[in-house]
Amino acid sequence: MEQQSREEKINPSLQRAFKFIILLGIVSLFSDMTYEGARSITGPFLAVLGANGAVVGFVAGLGELLGYGVRLISGYLSDRTGRYWPITILGYILNLLAVPFLVLAGNWQLAAILMITERVGRAIRTPARDAMLSHATSEVGRGWGFGLHEALDQIGAVTGPLIVALVLYLKGSYQTGFAILFIPAFLALTVLVVARFLYPTPRELEVTPAIPAARGLPRTFWLYLAAVAFIAAGYVDYPLIAFHLGKSSLVSSNWIPILYAIAMGADALAALIFGYLFDRIGIYVLAIAGLVSSLFAPLVFLGSFAMALVGMAIWGIGMGAQESVLRAAVANMISIDRRGTAYGVFNTGYGIFWFLGSALMGMLYDRSVGYVVAFSVVTQLLSVLLMLYVGKNASH
Repeated sequence: MEQQSREEKINPSLQRAFKFIILLGIVSLFSDMTYEGARSITGPFLAVLGANGAVVGFVAGLGELLGYGVRLISGYLSDRTGRYWPITILGYILNLLAVPFLVLAGNWQLAAILMITERVGRAIRTPARDAMLSHATSEVGRGWGFGLHEALDQIGAVTGPLIVALVLYLKGSYQTGFAILFIPAFLALTVLVVARFLYPTPRELEVTPAIPAARGLPRTFWLYLAAVAFIAAGYVDYPLIAFHLGKSSLVSSNWIPILYAIAMGADALAALIFGYLFDRIGIYVLAIAGLVSSLFAPLVFLGSFAMALVGMAIWGIGMGAQESVLRAAVANMISIDRRGTAYGVFNTGYGIFWFLGSALMGMLYDRSVGYVVAFSVVTQLLSVLLMLYVGKNASH
C-alpha cells in the first residue's frame, strides 16, 4: 500500500514533465518544418533575386555566426532576469515569422536581412528553452527527455524540405513555398503559447538534488566543452559532403537529398537510443558515439555508393547523439540558476569550432580528400579520449 501511495504521488509529476517535453517537442517539430523547409531553397532564391555566390556564402556564414554568438548573451540574460518564457517566445517569433515574410522580399538585400533575422531568433530562444527543458528532463531522465525532444525536432527537419520539394514539383514558386510554411509557423507559435499557459513555471518540474550554485562554471564543464570542441571541429558539414558526392559523380543529384533524409532519420532514432543509454551509463555514451561517428568520413569520402550510404547513416547517428546527449550532460553539471548561461556558452563554443573546422576542412578538401578524412577521424578520436577523461572526473 505504501509503495502504491508513492507511485500515485510520483506519477502525476512524471506525467506533467513528460507532457511538457512533448509540447516543446511539437513546437520544435513545427519550427524545424518551417525554417529547415525555407533553408532548403534560400540559396537558389537569393540567386533568383540577383545575388552571386559570394553573397550567398556571406549571408549563410554571417547568419550562423550570429546564430551562435547571440546565444551567449541570450543565455546570460535568461539567467540574470529569470524571464525564460518571454525570451523563448520572442526568439520563436523572430525565428518563425521571418520565413513567410520572405514572400515580400523583392530584392536579395531584404531577403538576406530576413534570413539573418531567422538565425538570430533561433539563437535568442535556444538557451532559455533548453534551460526550461532541463527541468522536465530531470524527472523522466536527462538523456531520454532530450532524446525525445530531438527525435520530434528531426521529424520536422525531414518533413519541411519535403513539403517545399512537393510545392516546386507541382510548379509552385519559391514564394509559394515560403507562404505555405506560414502554416507550421503558426502551429508552432500556437502550441508554444499553450505550453506557456499550462506550465508558467517549468522550474517546478525539477526533481533532482540541487547542484550548489557557484560563482563561475565548474572545471568539469570547461573540460567537457573542450571535448565537444573536437567533435564540432571534425564533424564534416553536409554541404561539403553533398559537394563531394556531386563532384565525384558517386551518386546522382536526385540521391543527394535522399541521403540527407536517411541521415535525418538515423539522427531521430539515434537520439532516442543514445538518450536512453545516457541515463544508464552517463557521459561515457558520448565516447561510444565518438568511436562510431569517426567511421563516417572514410566511408563517405573514400568508399563506393553503398559505403557512402552506410557512412551517411553513421553521420546521422553521430548528429543524433550530439543533439540529444550533449545538452543532457550540460544539465547534469550546472546548478539550476546558471543553466541558461551554460547553454549559451556551450552553444557559442560549439558553433565557433564547427565554423572553424568547416572552414579548415573546406580548404583541406581543395588539396586532398584524404586530408579531410584524416582531420575528421583524428579530431573525433581526440574527443573520445577527452570524453573518457571528463567521465572519470565527473564520477569522483
